[in-house]
Amino acid sequence: MNSLWLNEKTKEKFPKLEKDLETQVCIIGAGIFGISTAYYLTQKGYNVTILERNKIANRVTGHTTAKITSQHGLIYHYLLNQYGKEFARKYYLANQKSIQEIEKIITQNQIDCDFERQNSCVYTTNKSESDKINEELHALKELDIEASKIEEVPLPFEIVSAIEFKNQAQFNPIKYIDGLVKQIIDAKGKIFENTTCYDIKRDGDSYICYTENNTVKAKYVVLASHYPFINFPGVYFAKMYQSSSYVIGIDTKSELFDGMYINIQSPIYSFRTAKDGDKEILLLGGGDHKTGENICYKDSYGLLEEKAKQWYPNCEIKYRWSTRDCITLDKIPYIGEFSNTLPNMYVGTGFNKWGMTSSNVAARIVTDKIIGKENEYSEVFEATRLNPIVNKDEVKNMVSQTVKSLVVERIEKPEKVLNDEISLDDIKQETGQIIEWNGEKVGIYKDIEGKMFAVKPVCTHLGCILNWNDADKTWDCPCHGSRFDYTGKNIYNPALKDLEVVDLE
Repeated sequence: MNSLWLNEKTKEKFPKLEKDLETQVCIIGAGIFGISTAYYLTQKGYNVTILERNKIANRVTGHTTAKITSQHGLIYHYLLNQYGKEFARKYYLANQKSIQEIEKIITQNQIDCDFERQNSCVYTTNKSESDKINEELHALKELDIEASKIEEVPLPFEIVSAIEFKNQAQFNPIKYIDGLVKQIIDAKGKIFENTTCYDIKRDGDSYICYTENNTVKAKYVVLASHYPFINFPGVYFAKMYQSSSYVIGIDTKSELFDGMYINIQSPIYSFRTAKDGDKEILLLGGGDHKTGENICYKDSYGLLEEKAKQWYPNCEIKYRWSTRDCITLDKIPYIGEFSNTLPNMYVGTGFNKWGMTSSNVAARIVTDKIIGKENEYSEVFEATRLNPIVNKDEVKNMVSQTVKSLVVERIEKPEKVLNDEISLDDIKQETGQIIEWNGEKVGIYKDIEGKMFAVKPVCTHLGCILNWNDADKTWDCPCHGSRFDYTGKNIYNPALKDLEVVDLE
């Protein structure tokens, strides 16, 4: 099953880059951040070229739940305590303005993308979590953010309490992207699909962006590739990790509710409605885990399907998809200069599962930096910030996981990787396993017909040993979240290269 949004592919098809180009701005990545930035810049008369390694919005943007909200979980109590009132309020205002900006763009350009205002709620079903709700409410009051405490929601179960933000929004992100793309092309912007940028180098006051066979020279470069593939000097791989989550689209066979909902305790469940042709369906999300952890179907899609059948016994599951989100260690996106040593190179990443508003915040900040305009919110999201990492436990866990997953560590302690007694015949159909084969570690996937696909299970980013994801049938990196399909093809960055295929003959 595919994503609901990708069930309606973008209407435009764009060529692969076949010759060297010069441009003012080169944007690497055609997700919602890259496309939004290109929209703003082309509207201001800039010559913009976008390089997309796959298809427009075909990865994270095409697999979002597409909630447009400034309510990012219980973020404001944390921000107020850690960074102060002015900082926390600016974070809110930046995201709240994004809702208005997105609606303005849709109205001005008459984009039919199922945009509708909806209230947003964060709720708990656990009495022990009530204090967290109250703490957030106190923070919101101190920050002069309009919010309400409610004790009932139109979900198929009872809650203890919830915080409601009124007049938030939701939309179809692919239809929205289509509308932006039309404006970009009308403004003479250039878009190239199936074009992988694998390196960027300084050339005087400009940059050379290298693709497979050609180059793009630009004064400004925007890294909009979800997870930056340039490791140094930004070292973003040491400042964030990737989280996976799952979504199912359900025809509940019953009347649905208004509003968008998400709980605060694990396991997380996210609810919103969406249009599927003439019908309205429910999008149920959850099953969050750090990308690269061993995961099975029953703990991902299976968990959501079980709950769907419990809450809506007559429901029909029509869509099923997963996504990845970059999570920063201090809970704030990285937006702005990629590095203090690389002028005119910009980044937007680490949107922490709230990419619809954060991507617009990023697009506005980066656009303002390029045109030389001050942005009142840029200091909140400064990408080159060096503040102490608040979440020390998460830092420790990430470093520990990375060390544990490195090839050298696995060679010295192979029992962490495989069971030497497992043979090819022991691998079950539609399952993957790392085994010892002719003296080397090999990742094997056996399809439903018994055909085997063998790869070297070492991430092509920084050399971590991969884990098998039995829910999506992929090889996932536990260090930085790269993903590869069972044939070894790279499907998610920061890795760019495919896995080495192993011949079992």
